[in-house]
Amino acid sequence: MKNVVLSAIAMTLVMVSCNQKNKETPADTSVVTKTTSELYSCPMHPEITGKKGDKCSKCGMELTEPVNQNAKNNPTTVAETKTETTVVATPQSSFSINQIVSNYLKLKNALVKDDSKGAANASKTLYATLNSLNSNSLDAKLKKEYVDIADDAKEHAEHIGDNPGKIEHQREHFAMLSKDINDLIKTFGTTQKLYQDYCPMYDEGKSGYWISETKEIKNPYYGSQMLTCGSVKKTF
Repeated sequence: MKNVVLSAIAMTLVMVSCNQKNKETPADTSVVTKTTSELYSCPMHPEITGKKGDKCSKCGMELTEPVNQNAKNNPTTVAETKTETTVVATPQSSFSINQIVSNYLKLKNALVKDDSKGAANASKTLYATLNSLNSNSLDAKLKKEYVDIADDAKEHAEHIGDNPGKIEHQREHFAMLSKDINDLIKTFGTTQKLYQDYCPMYDEGKSGYWISETKEIKNPYYGSQMLTCGSVKKTF
């Protein structure tokens, strides 16, 4: 009788232990599955991670690639990397020179049409844009670069705006203004496809550059006199 009781107690302990183990196992598996399935990275920038379908903060692509084993085992590092990337990218994305470029193109098109008054009006608008654009979101180095270029551009825009009827004078300052706009595009980029054109006839080939929104050559330095003189030198 004693042996029967001991056997029953032993069986009970075994069953309790098995049941407890079975309860714990699904819970552990669930945690692991949740952790690993929610971490994906950008195909182009693997350091950017998040949930599947999130957008990459650098290129905008969806996060579709499962993160590697090291990233899974170190979620703190992943979180820190993602936060750091966001902090760096946000100030850059809040600054744009698109309006400056748009005003410049209106000025360029007025000179193409030999419209000195229209060029003056467009240049005044450009001057106002250069004067009002807030560059505080840029870091110190980029802000200094912008201010230096913009100050020079404002000087030439002011000359063009103050001299309607003197189109040759306007074109001289337009050549120098075009260099400033080129520098701004190189430094800060643009969402618009643009072309740098060049006329070897103007100023003995020293400064005959301009920026255009079309591949077709329309010369702002000579207008109707030599409308198609020039060629495309590079594309932005």
